[in-house]
Amino acid sequence: MLAIRDGGLETLPVQQMLADHLADMNATSPAESMHALNLAALRGPGMRFFSAWDGDTVLGCAALKTLNDDDVELKSMRTAEVARGQGVGAAMLRHVIEQARSRGARRMLLETGAPDFFAPARRLYQRHGFTPRGPFAEYVDDPLACYFELTL
Repeated sequence: MLAIRDGGLETLPVQQMLADHLADMNATSPAESMHALNLAALRGPGMRFFSAWDGDTVLGCAALKTLNDDDVELKSMRTAEVARGQGVGAAMLRHVIEQARSRGARRMLLETGAPDFFAPARRLYQRHGFTPRGPFAEYVDDPLACYFELTL
């Protein structure tokens, strides 16, 4: 049974999942188009991290970064390879949307890749009501990036 928890960055399974995430992002995006966060950044101010577990097995993670009083950014969304296509990503996304709403955010923003590797992520976000938009915060126009927002 899937259990979504606050935290998890101190656990080796989550650290390995995030290392795999960074490796995938580095392999699919040039440095100037890669915006994945490392452990130190995920532990930084304004960050809230969540992990999804089945017993002792981590199946997914996501983070919310506070941008301002109204906006949060979805970061480090990842589903373990063994759990892809089983609803873990959708469950995690619903959870972080509810968390953002409960803290009073008005919008959730995100950046993801434009190449085919990121197509499943883009479909997931659009199925949950995210709509395309332009760059936000420190992001710039980038043909390898897609930006989305969800009004909460």
